[in-house]
Amino acid sequence: MTTYEDFAGREILPLWEGPDPVNVPMIRHWAEAMGDRNPIYRDDAAARATGRPGIVAPASMMQAWTMRGYAATVEGPDAGAAAGARELDALLEKDGYTSVVATDSEFEFHRELVAGDRVSVREVVESISPEKSTALGAGRFVTTVRTYTDQDGEVVAVQRWRLLRFRPKAARAPRPRPAVNRDNAFWFEAAREHRLVIQRCAGCGTLRHPPGPCCPHCGSFEWDAAEASGRGQVYSFVVNHHPRHPAFEYPLIVAVVELGEGTRLVTNLVDVEPGEVEIGMPVVLDWLDADPDLSLPVFRPQSGIAA
Repeated sequence: MTTYEDFAGREILPLWEGPDPVNVPMIRHWAEAMGDRNPIYRDDAAARATGRPGIVAPASMMQAWTMRGYAATVEGPDAGAAAGARELDALLEKDGYTSVVATDSEFEFHRELVAGDRVSVREVVESISPEKSTALGAGRFVTTVRTYTDQDGEVVAVQRWRLLRFRPKAARAPRPRPAVNRDNAFWFEAAREHRLVIQRCAGCGTLRHPPGPCCPHCGSFEWDAAEASGRGQVYSFVVNHHPRHPAFEYPLIVAVVELGEGTRLVTNLVDVEPGEVEIGMPVVLDWLDADPDLSLPVFRPQSGIAA
């Protein structure tokens, strides 16, 4: 069974000659596209005045001379691929490393290319790293060395090329949307601004949560909102394990937090292990930005864990 270690030093692209010789029209198009006005890429006399034999190709074009071209590319990623490259790709895909991003390229140039040069390339695996954790997902860095030669077999450049082949992180499902209505819309709008507010009766001053249209104490329909301090304590809590929803991380701590102002709300506790939570534990406000349109208050321990 072939392992990643077996690929070290292995050729994955035998010597391949580019489809076109180095030519002035392609150099001109490249220089124009890049906004490079260096006359040695455009004017034969200007290039000769610097001691060169004539127009030269920008060093950055080295890889371009050996590209397969559009027609070959649309045939599919495996079209024309060498057996070694196909075998390595199959091994990476089998292990779930289905996504790819180039991370860096180091070039060593031996001489400038001139019109008429025929460039060939050969690629050998230098190393494949153990699995690494990255922001994109778990993956392996595949480093290869590409050697570019001319029509006489002389080395014109060496490129160390590194790719990250990674296992993409599963996209988290969107958090279930709360039921927003005319009575509670103000609360969610404040939360989007990272403000925790409490509905207050304009008649008797009683605070109430969850929001409602009428004061349960005096019956008034008039109200305003007071901003909470963001401090409270755990009044009660449960730890949810099942059933699981893909939008949440488990174990999920659901708590009733009693705010310093006296009202209580159902929320999540974060930055604490389930076994460390205690009734009466001081907590402070934090915010969960579930998506651009939904922010929710969560709470974390105030300073360490209560004894």
